[in-house]
Amino acid sequence: MSVRDPVARADLALRRSLVTPEGVDLNLRIVDAGQRIGAFTIDVIQQHLFVSACGLAMAALKFRDVDHVTVIMFLGAFLVRNAWFIGFELSPRGATPGKRMLGLRVAARDGGRLTAEAVITRNALREVEFFLPISFIFAAGGAKGFESGLYLMLVLWTGIFLLFPLFNRDRLRAGDLMAGTWVVQAPRRRLLPDLSDADARSRFAFSDAHLDAYGVMELHVLEQVLRGGDRKTLAGVADKVRRKIGWKADAYERDDGFLAAYYAALRSRLEQRMLLGHRRKDKFDRA
Repeated sequence: MSVRDPVARADLALRRSLVTPEGVDLNLRIVDAGQRIGAFTIDVIQQHLFVSACGLAMAALKFRDVDHVTVIMFLGAFLVRNAWFIGFELSPRGATPGKRMLGLRVAARDGGRLTAEAVITRNALREVEFFLPISFIFAAGGAKGFESGLYLMLVLWTGIFLLFPLFNRDRLRAGDLMAGTWVVQAPRRRLLPDLSDADARSRFAFSDAHLDAYGVMELHVLEQVLRGGDRKTLAGVADKVRRKIGWKADAYERDDGFLAAYYAALRSRLEQRMLLGHRRKDKFDRA
């Protein structure tokens, strides 16, 4: 596909080369505004169905006070959407059901681990950007509300934040900007056979000294590299690991096979040490 192709140019414009703290070059694709809106719409629909089901349950229990039901539904919706977004994005997949359906995930822009502070910050800002203004807009509905300056200001406020991702190259929400996150295309979660293949491990005789060169953080980075399957990235990482541990490759050694075997051996080594109460966070942790 030529770079002159508009589709190819658009895809290239969303590609990012991100170097992690460990020196691993990850080739990421930033999602476009349409994908973000699609994932958000799916999540909101699912949340609405859940809250509506709770409302029907309250009606079945014969809650007669309309004012109390309205307040409970409003608070319930607030709690559900915040627990929904924060809870799912704090999971290992870093994605809500809507994002997972479209193959997206939240990631840290510095290449590090996605922290709870970042997830809470980006979702707290969503309330200010969208949900609270929308709630006030509906509350001030009608011709009288439309004529008021406050109503128009809320519409303008919401519109600015909704269009915000269209006016920056990384398609960031204001919440992403504050939290240091972005939404990227998540690779398909296919478990490569070599990741858990004992035969692949047996072809490489790694010593304890070889395996003690890295810790848990590097194990996670190595897993991402293997799942990504990019040849250039695999070659670069394999070269770094070989130099780090002093490994001499033979003429028939493949980079992906070497990394998969090292991943399996390192994971086994770290799990054994954790059973003995030793948890090495990264290669700098000498405890």
